[in-house]
Amino acid sequence: MAWQTYLDREQDRFVQELIEFVRIPSVSAKPENVADVRRAAEWVAARLTAAGAENAQVLATAGHPVVCADWLHAGADKPTVLIYGHFDVQPAEPFELWTSPPFAPEIRDGRLWGRGASDDKGGMLIPILAVEAMLRTAGRLPVNVRFFFEGQEEIGSPDLPPFVRAHAERLKADMIFSADGLQWAPGQPQIVEALKGLVSMELVVRAARADLHSGLHGGGIANPAMALAQLLGSLKSADGLVTVAGFYDAVIPLSDAERAAIACVPFDEAAYLAETGAPAPFGEPGYSTRERLWARPTLDVNGLTSGWQGAGTKTVLPAEARAKITCRLVAAQSPEAVLDAIRAHVKAHCPPGVTAELIQNPGRADPFQMPAGHNATGIAAKALTEVYGRAPYRTRAGGSIPVMTTLLDVLGVHAVMFGFSHDDENLHAPDEFFRLDAFRLGQTAYARLLEQLGAG
Repeated sequence: MAWQTYLDREQDRFVQELIEFVRIPSVSAKPENVADVRRAAEWVAARLTAAGAENAQVLATAGHPVVCADWLHAGADKPTVLIYGHFDVQPAEPFELWTSPPFAPEIRDGRLWGRGASDDKGGMLIPILAVEAMLRTAGRLPVNVRFFFEGQEEIGSPDLPPFVRAHAERLKADMIFSADGLQWAPGQPQIVEALKGLVSMELVVRAARADLHSGLHGGGIANPAMALAQLLGSLKSADGLVTVAGFYDAVIPLSDAERAAIACVPFDEAAYLAETGAPAPFGEPGYSTRERLWARPTLDVNGLTSGWQGAGTKTVLPAEARAKITCRLVAAQSPEAVLDAIRAHVKAHCPPGVTAELIQNPGRADPFQMPAGHNATGIAAKALTEVYGRAPYRTRAGGSIPVMTTLLDVLGVHAVMFGFSHDDENLHAPDEFFRLDAFRLGQTAYARLLEQLGAG
């Protein structure tokens, strides 16, 4: 195939382009990186144009921008495919835990190390390169293609729903594929058929107007740090069951068939513990570790702040204490209903002598689940089988991609995750990396996918 020869010949150039892309510190969560996110968007638009896509534009939202482009000359009898990805990245802190600087990418051991290399700059560059190869060698694509890349996925895509609604005509497609996604392992593909939803919040407990001398005031007024610990402890039982009234009400129970399907996917619990460094598994009773990871909702504290955090001792009674909390949700839970349930719990269990406020953070995601037997899933599975030489596992994931449900709600199309990262690549952590063989393999897989979609 001419496009495969082109891909093989141009790999060195493609890798250098990915290095250039990863150098841009497009951290969407930090105000000081707003211009960098914009710079990444402009880089993507220019790269789409260079690949042969048309109408590449950086488009404004109420927050970080998006990039849209298309190639629509395959004919009205051919399907239109929308390819999604994101060019924003997570904060890189703590910097001291990186082997090499996060935005000075390096190649070591066949891997590109740098923030965003795997999530999702390597992934979203892959379909662009596949399209370039097909256009340069055949002069056309077998299907009509639209590109939709965003710059705020890592903060929950708060401005994407109104953008998608306003630009539904430009984004309309018969099938959607997300370049943000994972394969099971090197040599073993997967089709992820469900994602968890997300709601993020901050619990703030206050007492005095300012930090006070703990000797003069300790015992006279409540300690917000202690009160926060009490409140957090009330959210879960000792064995991991969420004790918030109504938290599980909308959860669709796993059927026997679904539990059997999950059990069929290999899982080495000892290896999982070794990989994470945890001494033992823990979570909601009555479910396997894999079931909890994939198909049960969770409530987790992500960070705690109160009082003196510096070196040495400062004997204060803190004025306030804060906890950042996220819940990962499953079908058919609603982020708003779960937030309301937690707010009611906090009000009912607030210790005396303090006030407690629950603040919703920007960004939320509904749970996402592919319907059984979806046509695009079957075509993706066929392409993966051809490229990997083995059938993909059918799996679920505990992560969230907020735009998936937005695209379904507005465009009426389920998106298939067709990405080539792996969950051991330190996504959201120091020393993130992307396997360069997966970078190459993904390009071949996308070209095969587009061919099969065009063949009907």
